[in-house]
This record gives sequence, structure tokens and C-alpha cells, in this order.
Amino acid sequence: MLDISNFDHIGIRVSDRQKSVAFYELLGFKLIADGGYDAGHPLVMLHPSGLNINLLGPATARAGENVLMDEPVKYPGITHLAVKVRDAEATESFVTENGIAITGRREFRGTKTIFVRDPDRNVLELVGPGPSVAELIAEHVHQSSD
Repeated sequence: MLDISNFDHIGIRVSDRQKSVAFYELLGFKLIADGGYDAGHPLVMLHPSGLNINLLGPATARAGENVLMDEPVKYPGITHLAVKVRDAEATESFVTENGIAITGRREFRGTKTIFVRDPDRNVLELVGPGPSVAELIAEHVHQSSD
């Protein structure tokens, strides 16, 4: 077994530096370093929670399209980033008040989840307080198999 302690960062390919930085800044991330965005290196953005994202770019094809989630053919790859939020209702209000479209939602055993998209349609799942999504899915699968 590999002795992993936690995620270090998530890399997200983007097509428009300004739009993407503004979107993630709205969510609370701060741009702390430009590793050479125009040469395909990361813009390092850090959230007060400790979450680190690297915006990579510039994308050279199909800007604003999400080939992993929106195409009928399903390609391998990371489909979304899921983060826990402290307050589901406050999160939904924040998202709505800032003109960010909610593209999906779920509620299971009191855990409320909404899905939003960044300017390149990369999916962010905002998971409210309660059991982890892993626990909820495992519980659902085990109940269905009984």
C-alpha cells in the first residue's frame, strides 16, 4: 500500500486565464503564483481551507466544452472535483447571488449537494454537512443488494 497522507493539489485545464481566475477567486481562492501559464504551466491558487488548485492552460481546443461530462462518448479522466462545505443553504445562496448556475443537485440522508460549472464547464460538486459521499453511496449500494 502507498502511504498517502492527503491530496496536494488538483490540476484543471482552462482556456481563459482572466475568467477562470476571477471565478475561483469568487469561491475564495487566491492566486499565489504564476508558474508560466502561457507556456502550459500552472497558476497556483490556494483556498483558506488549504485546498490547492493549479489552473493549467491555455487550452488549445474546444474551449468552454467539457468533453468528459457533456459528450455522449465517455472518455476516461477526472470528471469533477467534490468539496465539502460547512453550510449547504449558505453555499446555495452564495452561488445563486453570484450568478453561478446550479447544474445539478442531490439530497440523500440529509446531505445536500449541488453541482456548478466553472467558465470551461469543469464540474464542481459542493457537498453539504453530513456523511461523506463515499459513505452514502456504500450505504445505498448495500441497501439495494439486500
